Amino acid sequence: MKPKNLSIILVEPQGPINIGSVCRTMMNFGFTQLRLVNPTKHYKSLLAKKMALSAFTVLENALMFDDLQSALSDIQIAFGTTRRFGKYRNNFFTPSGAAEKLRKINQETSCALVLGPEDTGLETKDLDLCQHFITIPTQDTYPSMNLSHALAVLLYEVSLTSDPEEKSFEPPSQKLATGDEIEYMFSHIKESLLNIDFLDKQNPDHLLRTFRRIFGATGLTSRDVRIIRGLMSRIDWTEKQRKKSCTQT
Repeated sequence: MKPKNLSIILVEPQGPINIGSVCRTMMNFGFTQLRLVNPTKHYKSLLAKKMALSAFTVLENALMFDDLQSALSDIQIAFGTTRRFGKYRNNFFTPSGAAEKLRKINQETSCALVLGPEDTGLETKDLDLCQHFITIPTQDTYPSMNLSHALAVLLYEVSLTSDPEEKSFEPPSQKLATGDEIEYMFSHIKESLLNIDFLDKQNPDHLLRTFRRIFGATGLTSRDVRIIRGLMSRIDWTEKQRKKSCTQT
């Protein structure tokens, strides 16, 4: 994985010291693409600068976003970090497993490691936007890790598997769909399946998360997304014709 193609996304980071430490950790391993989602207003304070030291340029060049969906709009594969072992997130990567997954991904694919707020971690709505999940196997007696420490573990493993001289004889991977393409597709799926009463109107996301897990595990290309949306459009048309026929009779 080329450092320029791996972004680090911090969702609502609360402490300038942690943000500065993250920048320093990133520079330790050669990564510079930082994205901040609704950070503390003091994210560029003197405390952050003191912790970042020479890596403060990473923070100065960081991209700012109002929400995670916007931050992932041009990202093709996102790895969300979490310790929530929910029903729809059964397949977790360890840091080394995630690094190996990244190693096998096409070098031009845009990827991201997504880390949540220091106190609560990523919410379910944010994890829904990620295709893969990473958990660091810490002790149950004290499972929470400092933000920069957790990132250091992840980037260390990624660095171990990075070898610019490595030659791959596997067929080249196809370009994956962007975050925007994926979310527009899921919005279309949700609307179409609600129209034919396939989803529960009271809780449509319950079943929709299963579709996210299925599609997220393999990765979708832009062509895949167009085909799925074409299928939804056909369902929309068929349902419209059915309703028209019922009205006429």
